[in-house]
Amino acid sequence: MTERITTSPTDLPALKQRLGRTGVWLASLSAVTADEERRAVAAIEDLGYGTLWIGELPAGKEALTHAALLLSASQRLMVATGIATIYGRDATAAANGARTLHEAWQGRFVLGLGVSHRPLVSGRGHDSSTPLSDMRAYLDAMDATPFDAPAPEPVPRVLAALRPKMLKLAATRAQGVHPYFVTPEHTRRARAALGPDPLLAPEQAVVVDTDPERARATARAYAAGYLRLPNYLNSLRELGFTDADLDDGGSDTLIDSVVPWGDPQTLAERIREHYQAGADHVAVQPVADTLQQQLQDLRLLAPALMPG
Repeated sequence: MTERITTSPTDLPALKQRLGRTGVWLASLSAVTADEERRAVAAIEDLGYGTLWIGELPAGKEALTHAALLLSASQRLMVATGIATIYGRDATAAANGARTLHEAWQGRFVLGLGVSHRPLVSGRGHDSSTPLSDMRAYLDAMDATPFDAPAPEPVPRVLAALRPKMLKLAATRAQGVHPYFVTPEHTRRARAALGPDPLLAPEQAVVVDTDPERARATARAYAAGYLRLPNYLNSLRELGFTDADLDDGGSDTLIDSVVPWGDPQTLAERIREHYQAGADHVAVQPVADTLQQQLQDLRLLAPALMPG
């Protein structure tokens, strides 16, 4: 099937500049109070990170209202959903909710969309057995949704894409992709699949700890849930990891590849590997027990990630 190309006046170079080279990915924001989030946003903005990425889980905060809270607490920070599930709201609500946010906060919102994972989707009463077709139909419906309120420019949208077919769809129907739980090698392959222009903004989890045993234990605890999800397992197999790497909490090779650990300079080198592989922006997710520890890690990382 030949995918139709949706043209968009979105200025990709300007979007990449606004996102900045380095952003922050924080799942923990969904588990704290609004006041704690406001303080966290102020700290992240003061440190110089360009974009804050948030996820969405069935038991967590709804993505678009959550984004409104974060946008209202910041002055210049971009806020992106990473991702809002297409099974969480219909296409009309997604399109017009995103337009509302994008206009109200003067272009500081990016809509990241994804098909999530079958166990999470089925728990909401939906059937996700045809995710690629579902995403294509969802984008069609979004593009056909009218909006009579002010909307000065199209909302940038990115897709959660890991494997070739979704990457191909994103290249023609979105401004780019936001891969999660990936390696620099995945970034290299994604850039080759996308071509030179679309936004490529991978997430990179890190553990700021130089003790190998403790750091890998932290990384394994974080990775455990993802290593039970077929989407990620299939993606990792395509990258050359074996079943032996994926079993029993993940081999040291796998863990070190997906969730690097070390001092800020070592971790900054891993982020640079994503840029060298073709990333425009990397969303850094410090893995720690509390939001306060994550913010401390971001403070430690900032001089290495954003020198000067």
